Amino acid sequence: MDDLKAILARPIQLAEQVIKWAEEAQTCRQECLDLKAKVERLATLLRQAARADLYERPARRNLEDTGKALDKAAALLDRCRGHGLVRRVFTIIPAGSFKKTSNQLDNSLGDLSWILRVSNYSNADDLDDHIGLPPIAQNEPILFLIWEQIAVLYTGNPEARADAAASIVSLARDNDRYGRLIIEEDGVPPLLRLIKEGSSEGQETAALAIGLLGRDPECVELMVLAGVCTAFAKILKDAPMKVQGMVAWAVSELATNHPKCQDAFLQSNVIRLLVSHLAFETVQEHSKYAVASKMSIHTVLMDKKNNGASSASASHHDTLEAADQATTMLAAKPTGGAASSSATGAGTSSSGGGGGVGVAGTKQHSASLSGTSTKAREFEDAETKAYLKANAAKALWQLATGNAAVCKNITESRALLCLSVLLEKGVDDVQYNSAMALMEICLVAEQNADLRRSAFKPTSPAARAVVDQLLRVVHKADYDELLIPCIISLGCLSRTFRATETRIIGPLVNLLDEREADVSREAAVALTKFACTENYLHVDHSKAIIHHGGAKHLVQLVYFAEQAVQIAALLLVCYIAHNVPDNEELAQAEILTLLEWASKQAAMVQDPLIDSLLLEAKIRMELYQSRGAKGYY
Repeated sequence: MDDLKAILARPIQLAEQVIKWAEEAQTCRQECLDLKAKVERLATLLRQAARADLYERPARRNLEDTGKALDKAAALLDRCRGHGLVRRVFTIIPAGSFKKTSNQLDNSLGDLSWILRVSNYSNADDLDDHIGLPPIAQNEPILFLIWEQIAVLYTGNPEARADAAASIVSLARDNDRYGRLIIEEDGVPPLLRLIKEGSSEGQETAALAIGLLGRDPECVELMVLAGVCTAFAKILKDAPMKVQGMVAWAVSELATNHPKCQDAFLQSNVIRLLVSHLAFETVQEHSKYAVASKMSIHTVLMDKKNNGASSASASHHDTLEAADQATTMLAAKPTGGAASSSATGAGTSSSGGGGGVGVAGTKQHSASLSGTSTKAREFEDAETKAYLKANAAKALWQLATGNAAVCKNITESRALLCLSVLLEKGVDDVQYNSAMALMEICLVAEQNADLRRSAFKPTSPAARAVVDQLLRVVHKADYDELLIPCIISLGCLSRTFRATETRIIGPLVNLLDEREADVSREAAVALTKFACTENYLHVDHSKAIIHHGGAKHLVQLVYFAEQAVQIAALLLVCYIAHNVPDNEELAQAEILTLLEWASKQAAMVQDPLIDSLLLEAKIRMELYQSRGAKGYY
C-alpha cells in the first residue's frame, strides 16, 4: 500500500501542472478551460485515493491509465500556451484532440470513482447500490464483477464478505479462466483472512472457494505461497466441525491437483490435525494419538497402570499396550511443523472410553490438536461428524499419494488403527475414503522398505487391524467400491507376511473366479506380488496359490478372459511355473501346454518381462515334467 501512495504522487503533481497550463492557454481557450474542470475533479479524486485504503490490483491499473491521460492533456495544453507569435501561428492542433483527451479524462474519472466506491464498502446495503460498469472493465465485464467481489472481501463487514465469497464460488465454478482471474487479481489473501476471521458461514464458503480455485498446479502453488497451509492448519485446530470438514475437502482438492503441495501441508502440521479428527470417537483412548516430546516409557507405564487398575487383567492388558505406545512415541521423529504438536483429539469419546486423560492431558508434554473441547464436539449431529471424517480421510488419501514422508507421518500418528476401524464401521464416503487412504499408504510402503518395516511389521497391533479389515472385505467379495482398493492393498503388503500367515492367499485366489474382469485382474496382480522372485517367500506363496486351486482358475483366465486379464494371469502363471515347476497340480492343469500356446500369441509376448519369463518357465517345466511325463499324460 505504501508503494501505491508513492505511485499516486506523480498523477497528483501532474494534475496540478495541467491546471496551471490550462490557465495560461492562449489558443483554444474554452477547450482548455473545459479540460481544466475535468482535471480539477480528477485531482480531487486522486487526493481522496491517497487518503483511502484502496483495493490495490485495479487501483494500479487505473492509476496507470490516469497517468497516461494526464500526460496527453499536459502535452495538448502545453501547445496552447503562449510561446511567441510565430510558434502560435505554425502550431496546428487537430480538431479531434480535445475531444479524445476529454474522453480519456472522463474514463479516468469513472474508474477513480468506482475504485473509491468499491474500496469503501461500509455495510451490506452497499452491495446492492452499484455505480455501474467502470470504463476500465468495458472490454472485459467479468473482470469488473471479480474486482467488486474481491474489494468487498477486503473491506466489507462480515455478512457482506460472506456474500462476496459466495459470489466468488459461483464464478470459480463457471470456468477455469474465471478462477485464474480471481487468483491473479489478488482474491486469495482476503479469502484466507475470511477463513481465519469470518463467521462460520463465511469460513465455510471461503474454504469452498479455495478448493474450487486450486484447479491446476500453478494456481495451487500461488495459494500455497499466499499462506493457505497455515490458514487451514488454524481452522483444523480450532473451528466449527462443519468448517473443518470443508477445509479438509479443500486440502484434498489442492493435493489432488498439485501433489508437490503435500510437503507444505506436512510442514504445517495439517497431517496430524487430520488424524486427530479421524481419531475422535473412532477409538476409545485418544492418548494413543499424542506425540510426547520428553517422556520415559516408565512414565507412560505408570500412568496407564494407575488409570487401568480396576482389574488385574485389564491392568496387564493396558500395560502391554502402553509399552507399545511409549515405544512408538519415543521412536517417532517430528517432521517439519509437527515437531512440537500432538495428534490427539481432546478429551474422551462418547462411547465411554475413559483412558484419554493422563499422558495426553499433560500440558507440558502434549497439546490438543482439535482446539475444540470434546464436550462441544460430541453434541454435533452424526451427519456432520461423518462429513468431517469422510473429508479428513480423503485429504489423507490425497496427501499420502506417492509421498513417503507424509505416509511415515501418518503411520507414526497411529492413523492406521483409525482407518481400519472406519473401513469396518464407517458409512458411505467414510469407508471408501479410508480404503483409498490405506491403499495409497500401502502403495508407498511397497516401494519403501523403511516405511514397510516400521508401519506394517507383523507384531504391530495397528498393522494387524488393517490386514484383518482388508481381508474381511476381500473374503466377503462383494463387488463394490471397497473391493478393488483392498485387493491392491493386500498385494502391496505381500512382502510383510510371514510363511506362517496362511489366511491371505485363499481369499485372493477365490477372486480369480470372479465374473467381474477388473476384480479378477487385480487379484491376479496382487497374487503376482506374492509369487514374484522379489518376494523372499515366493516358493511358499506359489505353493499356497496352487493349494487353493489357483491353477485351474488361471488356465481359464489365460484362455478366455479379456486381454488385460489374460496378461495379468499369464504373468502369474509364469512366476508359479518358474517357482515350482515340478508341482503335480500344474501338470494336471496342463500349464506347459498353456505356456506353449501363449508363446505363440503376439499380443501376449509384447511385454519383454512376460517374454523372458515365459521362455524360462517353459524350460523349467519341460525339464522337471519330462522325468515323470508318463505319470502326467
